[in-house]
Amino acid sequence: MVNSSVQTETEKFTVVLPKALLARLREHVPARQRSRFIVEALEERLALEEQVAALEESAGAWTDQNHPEMFTSVDIDRWLADLRRAWGRTEG
Repeated sequence: MVNSSVQTETEKFTVVLPKALLARLREHVPARQRSRFIVEALEERLALEEQVAALEESAGAWTDQNHPEMFTSVDIDRWLADLRRAWGRTEG
């Protein structure tokens, strides 16, 4: 989401939109808020695209052969319980 308190450099450019989509934008978003709305929508969509790309890039990095301690759902539950117990401990 855009942090409106942070000044960022901007640039104008032309975007061609379908008339029906532009009508929906005009209906739901006041004129003085449309740029911010579009920026936030683009940031959200780009974040999703970046997450998908990262998932695709890392596909196959985890294998059952490399982590036999987490082969079954019982093993995973045990690992999670141990991890959560460790979070409750304080160092000192």
